[in-house]
Amino acid sequence: MMENIIKSLKMERENPFCAYLYDIRKLRSHVNRLITTLPSPCRLFYAIKANSDPILLKSLASIVHGFEVASLGEIEKVRDVDAEIPILFGGPGKTQEEIEGAIRHGVTLLHVESKHELQLVNHIASQKGTTVSILLRVNLRGSVPNAQLKMAGVPTQFGIDEVEVPNVIGLAKSLPHVKLLGFHFHAMSNNGDSKTHANFVDHCFDRAKHWRKEWDVDISYLNVGGGIGVNYQDVESQFDWNDFIERLETVLEKHNDTDWQTLFECGRYITAACGYYAAEVLDIKQNHGQYFCIVRGGSHHLRLPAAWKSSHPFTIVPVETWSYPFERPGVNEAVITVAGELCTPNDLLARDISIPRVRVGDILLFSYAGAYGWAISHHDFLSHPHPEHLYIESNSINCGHESLAAVR
Repeated sequence: MMENIIKSLKMERENPFCAYLYDIRKLRSHVNRLITTLPSPCRLFYAIKANSDPILLKSLASIVHGFEVASLGEIEKVRDVDAEIPILFGGPGKTQEEIEGAIRHGVTLLHVESKHELQLVNHIASQKGTTVSILLRVNLRGSVPNAQLKMAGVPTQFGIDEVEVPNVIGLAKSLPHVKLLGFHFHAMSNNGDSKTHANFVDHCFDRAKHWRKEWDVDISYLNVGGGIGVNYQDVESQFDWNDFIERLETVLEKHNDTDWQTLFECGRYITAACGYYAAEVLDIKQNHGQYFCIVRGGSHHLRLPAAWKSSHPFTIVPVETWSYPFERPGVNEAVITVAGELCTPNDLLARDISIPRVRVGDILLFSYAGAYGWAISHHDFLSHPHPEHLYIESNSINCGHESLAAVR
């Protein structure tokens, strides 16, 4: 169906085609499945850093239990969508303005990242005549899965060193304008192994129970973060959610002496699969024995593959129309590297990919582009046009301000 949609949209446009497409139906179906299979003590928050597109936020607001944010700007984006939905606020460098904004906008839980930040939150709350509910973010010393990125288990700027947590708990309990309700353990990004992820949750419970006993902490929440990954190299082999849920239920049964809400704040795993990036082939050339397929677009639209020095998965949508009076460039049964239109050799979306056929005017459709795509890209480098942003609903394609007839 997506291929037919792309072909239809291309027929309506004279300029080279370049667009993000979001399948809202697919997004809702995916997240509803996650919510309905989570054990009852668990809550699923969407980490909007993965993609803060307002239409996606509106689509998710009625499904997820809340949103996780990392700036005042993200708080405001959430409140533009929903005035009451719960918000978790994290991030290693919160300013006074952001903490004041969190209080003003009724943030549910603020994740405190350091002793200094704890004292700053208490000071601001005292000036406002209020009390702020907090979780302490812990940088664990071990038991963090081997994921694409690590925020804990290694030296990073995130959280409170595990060995310092007891001292910070003592300080938090002494401050009158903060209320310590638990711990935050977001530790990694893009973990693809369901077993190690469940083991990580188990370890978080163990550490929190130890501090509860040692410091008499009245815990209400255990935030185990996000970090569930997407396999961009083998799209048929994704995180085994069903296996994770079975293992998670075993973990929760092991720790049934607690009545805590277990919070997940997933980003990539929620929106990646609903998003596509389509870019028309502008040129095909051979340099030093290697074929390059140059597209209308590139890393200024989809930065993730360049940032991770990896290849993003794509399929080729053939477009038969050729309006020029000269031969159409193309290659058959070749190995190509997909490059963008920027003036840098780092503008690569895929490297050394075997393809059956591609021609100038065909469209490359990149899947799993719904997270950390447009939101993290350097949009205005070289001042090329931005891609369109299109939203596929049940029977229409929404362009943000107008609807087009859908391709059935």
